[in-house]
Amino acid sequence: MPDEPKTLDPAAVTRPAALPEHPAPAPETGRTARWTLGLVSVGLVLAALNLRPAITSLGALLEEVTASLHMSGTVAGVLTSVPPLCFAIFGITAPRLARRFGPAAVVCAGMAAILAGLVLRPLATGTAAFLAASALALMGIAVSNVLMPVIVKRYFPDRIGSMTGLYSMALALGTSLAAAVTVPLTDALGGDWRLGLGVWAAVAALAVLPWLPLVKDRTGTPRTEPGAPAATAPAPAAERAPRPMHRSRTAWALACFFGLQATGAYITMGWMPQIFRDAGVPASTAGVLLAVTMVMGVPLAFVIPRLATRMRHQGPIVVALGTCGLVGYTGLLLAPAGGAWVWAVLLGISNCSFPLALTMIGMRSRTGAGVVRLSAFAQCVGYLISIPGPLLVGVLYQHSGGWGVPIALMGGLMVPQMIVGSLAGRDRTVEDES
Repeated sequence: MPDEPKTLDPAAVTRPAALPEHPAPAPETGRTARWTLGLVSVGLVLAALNLRPAITSLGALLEEVTASLHMSGTVAGVLTSVPPLCFAIFGITAPRLARRFGPAAVVCAGMAAILAGLVLRPLATGTAAFLAASALALMGIAVSNVLMPVIVKRYFPDRIGSMTGLYSMALALGTSLAAAVTVPLTDALGGDWRLGLGVWAAVAALAVLPWLPLVKDRTGTPRTEPGAPAATAPAPAAERAPRPMHRSRTAWALACFFGLQATGAYITMGWMPQIFRDAGVPASTAGVLLAVTMVMGVPLAFVIPRLATRMRHQGPIVVALGTCGLVGYTGLLLAPAGGAWVWAVLLGISNCSFPLALTMIGMRSRTGAGVVRLSAFAQCVGYLISIPGPLLVGVLYQHSGGWGVPIALMGGLMVPQMIVGSLAGRDRTVEDES
């Protein structure tokens, strides 16, 4: 009698022999991933809060600092132009550092550099030491600026809009808080500018802590589904042999958009209160108007990135924000005092091109490595573009004898900003142009 055919055990077919006898439970993997993502979320918010107070707190006390350290007017002018220059010079090093040490470790070091700079700056007894301490803090800000979109892309690839909005909102909040409370805080501490500047070191110290457990994380991709095997595939060709960013039209469009929006933001922060004061607005009210412009970025910085990620082309948002800027500058030219509150709100909306630019950096590359390089290129080139703007406005104001020509320049810059922003907002990635 012939042998009966053997029936295969389905479990024997579907269960690989190489699996361990007692695999680790999946829920634990999920809990570990959730814990890591929660830590990164807290780290992003605290880091973003510290990306501007070193600059805006100094602006609020610049007169006291220059008088105490016997700075000349030229040195004080250089001091106000140092931030974008440092962002461009030091930001370009971020991709290499991220490849060698991991983005989380570099952000941790950046927060530590900000802390050290803010601690050392009030201790400076001379101009050189003060500039060196400021440069140290700005170096930390520069590398962290570049790597924020990278952290979002790697840890939250399916939530780029909401997470970019979260840290953009925290960045706007830190900017406005430092501008608004530094002077009252200094007065409450006895009027010593050193204490008024040094107090922000405490906030920077908090920002270091969440990144310490992430220092050894070189991959930055903890979002593995429970029970899923680790990825072992070789890196895609786009990461092994990337095309230089300066050959990408999308990268250049994004860099120019970033630079023009940064130009508008620095001009607004530096000159808008003086424009209102020259129009007859009281000094205290002019300061409040600037605060209103800056505070507009807090809610909109959360809304705009979420909206941008739901659209295939971000050009309509670019045009809408640019139109607000055009109307705001036109009103500032024709009736600066009569509609001051309206112009302040419109210019605050226009300045929300910054979180939109950060969101598009995360969307214009498919890979984490691509985002690192694109972020460095767009921000470094962009900050270089933004350096002459505030200085040019001052020169035009001095030689024209009024604000007509400078405001016309500010409004005119909205047009190329809308053009290059629409080009950068097209539904494509830098890898598509390889």
